[in-house]
Amino acid sequence: MDFIWLLWILHVSSALEEILLDTTTATSEIGWTSYPSSGWDEVSVLDDKKQLIRTFEVCNINTPNQNNWLRTAFIYRRGAQRVHVRIKFSVRDCASMPNIVSSSCKETFTLYYYEANSDDATDSSPAWQEGPWQKVDTIAADESFSKVDSAGKILKINVKVRSFGPLSKQGFYLAFQDSGACMSLIAVQVFFHKCPAVIRNFASFPETYAGGESTSLVETLGACISNAEEDGSMVKLHCNGEGEWMVAVSQCMCRAGHEPVGDSVCKACTVGTFKISSGSQKCIHCPGHSRTTSVGSKKCDCQNGFYRTSSDSPDSPCTSPPSAPRDLSYEISGSSAVLKWRLPRDLGGREDILFNVICKVCAPEAGICARCSEGLQYEPRPIGLTETRVQVSGLLARVHYTFEIQAVNLVTELSQYSPASASINVSTSQSAPSAVPMMHQVSRTTTSITLSWPQPDQPNGLILDYELRYFDKAESEDNSFVLSSETNMATVKNLIPGKIYAFQVRARTSIGYGPYSGKMYFQTLLEGERTGTAQDRLPLIVGSALGGLAFVVFAVIIIIAIVFKSRRRETPYTDRLQRYIASRGMGVKYYIDPSTYEDPNEAIREFAKEIDVSCVNIEEVIGAGEFGEVCRGRLKLPNKREFTVAIKTLKSGYTDIQRRDFLSEASIMGQFDHPNVIHLEGVVTKSRPVMIVTEFMENGSLDSFLRQNEGQFSVIQLVGMLRGIASGMKYLAEMSYVHRDLAARNILVNSNLVCKVSDFGLSRFLEDEASNPTYTSALGGKIPIRWTAPEAIQYRKFTSASDVWSYGIVMWEVMSYGERPYWDMTNQDVINAIEQDYRLPPPPDCPSVLHLLMLDCWLKERGQRPKFEQIVNTLDKMIRNPAGLKSMGSPSNRPTLQLLSNSPPDFSTLTNVSDWLDAIKMGRYKENFSQAGMNTFELVSRMTLEDIQHIGVVLVGHQKKILNSIQLMRVHLNQLEPVEV
Repeated sequence: MDFIWLLWILHVSSALEEILLDTTTATSEIGWTSYPSSGWDEVSVLDDKKQLIRTFEVCNINTPNQNNWLRTAFIYRRGAQRVHVRIKFSVRDCASMPNIVSSSCKETFTLYYYEANSDDATDSSPAWQEGPWQKVDTIAADESFSKVDSAGKILKINVKVRSFGPLSKQGFYLAFQDSGACMSLIAVQVFFHKCPAVIRNFASFPETYAGGESTSLVETLGACISNAEEDGSMVKLHCNGEGEWMVAVSQCMCRAGHEPVGDSVCKACTVGTFKISSGSQKCIHCPGHSRTTSVGSKKCDCQNGFYRTSSDSPDSPCTSPPSAPRDLSYEISGSSAVLKWRLPRDLGGREDILFNVICKVCAPEAGICARCSEGLQYEPRPIGLTETRVQVSGLLARVHYTFEIQAVNLVTELSQYSPASASINVSTSQSAPSAVPMMHQVSRTTTSITLSWPQPDQPNGLILDYELRYFDKAESEDNSFVLSSETNMATVKNLIPGKIYAFQVRARTSIGYGPYSGKMYFQTLLEGERTGTAQDRLPLIVGSALGGLAFVVFAVIIIIAIVFKSRRRETPYTDRLQRYIASRGMGVKYYIDPSTYEDPNEAIREFAKEIDVSCVNIEEVIGAGEFGEVCRGRLKLPNKREFTVAIKTLKSGYTDIQRRDFLSEASIMGQFDHPNVIHLEGVVTKSRPVMIVTEFMENGSLDSFLRQNEGQFSVIQLVGMLRGIASGMKYLAEMSYVHRDLAARNILVNSNLVCKVSDFGLSRFLEDEASNPTYTSALGGKIPIRWTAPEAIQYRKFTSASDVWSYGIVMWEVMSYGERPYWDMTNQDVINAIEQDYRLPPPPDCPSVLHLLMLDCWLKERGQRPKFEQIVNTLDKMIRNPAGLKSMGSPSNRPTLQLLSNSPPDFSTLTNVSDWLDAIKMGRYKENFSQAGMNTFELVSRMTLEDIQHIGVVLVGHQKKILNSIQLMRVHLNQLEPVEV
């Protein structure tokens, strides 16, 4: 913590006085020089304690115009810059003496000083007059006496202190001038002040002499005491003219592993306690399952069997892997089994528990087990489960399976032991066959279609026959027809010309029918259309899974997609085929566009869990969405605790298109599972109103949250928010999902400052004609110009690289606490500026490394921009090394853009205006400058904004670029008049 105090007087110790001269206890002759000899006399008298002391007296009051001087011996100043003189004296009351002329009697005397480098004074030098002597003050008595008691004791004594300085020579003399007083100089003390050596605020300061003026402050640097360190700036105290310390700038702090005792000792933390960082905080006891073995510990080491992850703070408890899941059970139905279990008894002190499913096929008679084949399907997945259940489909009949459920958390991989697990044996009986994976069109006529299909992946016995179900795509599924075939081919007759039909097929064994395959769509020929044409063969090519025709399949799909884009909806099986192939390719999960589903409800059923409306309780409306209200509420699912959720509702009177668009976002959201992507709890579609239920984010959107808390977060906290956003976008990029509307307004923040990517509905804006200042028309769609990459604005080329551009804008928003990108510039000005390679400057107090990362995100060539994985790694390095975040960029509080990458031209190498325009990439205006007569640098350097506009430069970005370069030209020509940009 940085402690900076304004200077304020604080007495930290009594001032020290160093004596240079003291006659208080003198009993022998002092021997000062007097002039004239009839003036001052040195005599012995009794003081107020009846002790004999030496004094100087003068009482020539009967003679007017007295000028009696008394000079001390030479006094070495010993480094003093300002000297104080304490004078003890008595003065006779002139009125008490009869027969005295009042004009010749005085009750005052004058104090002088004279500086010299050596003791070289004589009876006549320095002269006995003001001139060589410096007057200090004329001193008057507060009290005068009228008589001396019978014992010779003086009754009334005065004490005065006078100061003078600054002094510069080796020493000085004092002189007392009497002008006609009857007085006694009882004692003289000469001293100076100095501040004592002290230890304050964990810093030691040496003894320091006061300054030469009464208001002087002598700065003294301190040194941190043992086991303390500076808080970032030099530690200083100031010694004032009275020898008193004044607290000034900064202080030392006890180092990590040491705690303060008072303000002068830093004590090492005892065994069993620690202190993680420097500061004034006390040592604290080690958190759970950790310990220290020596004093002065900065952290506590984990006990055996307990660990911390790299993301755990050093002051967090050590945790352990969880124990095994409990009460593992299963329910089997056909070729599927549902495995269930309870949470481990010991979670290891962590909440991030996950479960992995390991399947083995065992031969009990041989006692041998092997890993299951990759043909099994797990819902939701086999690795990283967050729930305590999984459905395993595709089990073979009459096979002995062993399922092992591992419980893991983030410290499991740090342990040398295998994860704790529970196992269960599952034996399947003979079951029905699995679904037929695909159908192919063999041929078609105006009234018939011939189809073929492969055997199910898991026949589970002898296939007796197949049942083919079909119906008109435009009619209900209830009006379907069935056809049996003993082979894997069938011809469906009596169809209507030009109609699209949906087909499904299932296999039958002695156990019964298996499930129907997914719907595939095929169309009969139109009247007069010939068979055997390219159109007739195309469905066969598309539907075929033969490896030798793969290249032709994809080439034809691409051609057809371009030529018949408007008919995409008429051949949805092509999209479904691509989804099928992708989902069974390399084992990687990809995002599936819900618009490829013929029936939007099918996408909802596949990706979003239906929630019973009785489980949802709406508490209050917190906002308005595009389709209805946004509410806060509570969700209570069976056998689970109740928790707060956000609820989007669909307003009444909606159209089918509005319902489809509303639920489309849920179909997208339901495919994602990442801590930095908003989580879909489910949907309510079977009652009114239709709802989308998501996790509740307490702090709302990131842009408004930052504006409400401007300046409240450290740089490392802001970088942590950016890291979370980048992590979420890395996950979406790996899913092959392009967000297209990444902005701070579409990032939500929870109570723990975790940022999550949300709002997956930009596709609605791309065809929305409603007026919106954020989403501006571009190539027939709505585009958030200020956040969108140039290639996406110009060509609607949205990729993960364009999302990276948008992420750079989000970084700028975060570091500027929600400032609007490009301020009040128009969208067209923004486009022009970006085209001319101008980029946003660093926000105030933005670390240079962060702005450099922003500039990388804004590179014009999208292939040169960093990937989200690289961004996450870069931010991780910044978090691990926060010292690199201290270097700040140039702050900017006004809309001044900076040129990206381009270095300013070297005018010493340019010979004419034409070369200069080429150097700044403004060569297109050569003729404009030539026709205007601007042929020399001297003339160009005098141009103003109006001049540039007058010669025909109309683009704002070009005007600013030329003006900026003219400013540099003026510097080159030593003409530093300001240019208004």
